[in-house]
Amino acid sequence: MQPKTHQNAPLDERITGALVGAAVGDALGGPVEGYAPEQILERHGGRVHGIVGPWHGDDWRTARPLAPYHKGDGHVTDDTLMTHALVRVYTRVRDHLDAYAVADHLVPDLMTEPRWIPELESEALPLQRIFLAEKWLVTRIHYGHADPREAGTGNIVNCGAAMYMAPVGLVNAADPRAAYAEALDVAGAHQSSYGREAAGVLAAAVAAACIPGATPDSVVSECLALAKDGTRAAIERVCEEAARHTDFESALRPLREAVTPYDTVGPDYRAPSLGARRPSRLHAIEELPVALGMLLVARGDYRHAVLGAVNYGRDCDSIATMAGAVAGALGSPVPEDWAKTVSEASRLDLWEPAATLTAVTREIFDRDVARRRTHEQAFASLGGPACSD
Repeated sequence: MQPKTHQNAPLDERITGALVGAAVGDALGGPVEGYAPEQILERHGGRVHGIVGPWHGDDWRTARPLAPYHKGDGHVTDDTLMTHALVRVYTRVRDHLDAYAVADHLVPDLMTEPRWIPELESEALPLQRIFLAEKWLVTRIHYGHADPREAGTGNIVNCGAAMYMAPVGLVNAADPRAAYAEALDVAGAHQSSYGREAAGVLAAAVAAACIPGATPDSVVSECLALAKDGTRAAIERVCEEAARHTDFESALRPLREAVTPYDTVGPDYRAPSLGARRPSRLHAIEELPVALGMLLVARGDYRHAVLGAVNYGRDCDSIATMAGAVAGALGSPVPEDWAKTVSEASRLDLWEPAATLTAVTREIFDRDVARRRTHEQAFASLGGPACSD
């Protein structure tokens, strides 16, 4: 199967593809999150090939462990709520972000601005929907007055920060190293250890996908050049295995086996091991390596990569969010029917954040150029080599 990316796609199309692609992947993965591929197969009478309803049908309001969230029917989850919140922070700051921007803008956004929450089918504060690992931002920064650069220390180490870092990669489009550095700073307010590292690498992957002519292989190569410790080892091992497959069905079990030595959660996703989600230089979150693996299996095709992520199960809404963001940034089109259904079901304009972030990204690039020219002139005046235009 040949890559189905649009390698000459302009910036606005890549940003739209990444953000809409992430939201659609999130919505497709939500209703089967936490289950194994075998359970998904049995529940749906086959693999999931599009938008499906709640796992417990009409009993979603009371059925544990998901109640009271309406996961399914095209509803996005907290992955998308956090991604859009980060876009709003960029819209306010209109420059690169750091951990202090999280404290000054993201935390108040979560605490004080009621918004439509699709899974609750009501308007509420985002804080009332996000998971405990994201509530940590408010607890540590607003109530604990922690230094934002260190606030992530002590939180469970999971994919909480990585799942919404695509905007950082887009603002640094075609510059993976800058995306990695900025995401590490931003994520320091939320995560530590390999959770923070994954946030940096996911942002780098999205930025790398925006390079003209990028392919899934080149994206993975950029990630491996930046990733550290267990995160790098996990990506390398999973992607080595992914290269052996061209269909997600054959890859489901091998990719899980490849990431298992680095995953702390254990075989039962809903009953984590005693050592789960604790800091370590030897381990990695499961979601990022598997998302990149599915991207390789799919040869960059959005539909195939996202469906592979969804049918993998476990934390598949976040896996599909990441796979969708990178595939979209590569230029592979998001199915229009999926995007329309998710937008309508979630009562969210999936395209507005992309248009806004595109404009902000261009502003930030102009500022970067001006800052670079100032530095070049200063360095030349010190006797360094003058830079030619």
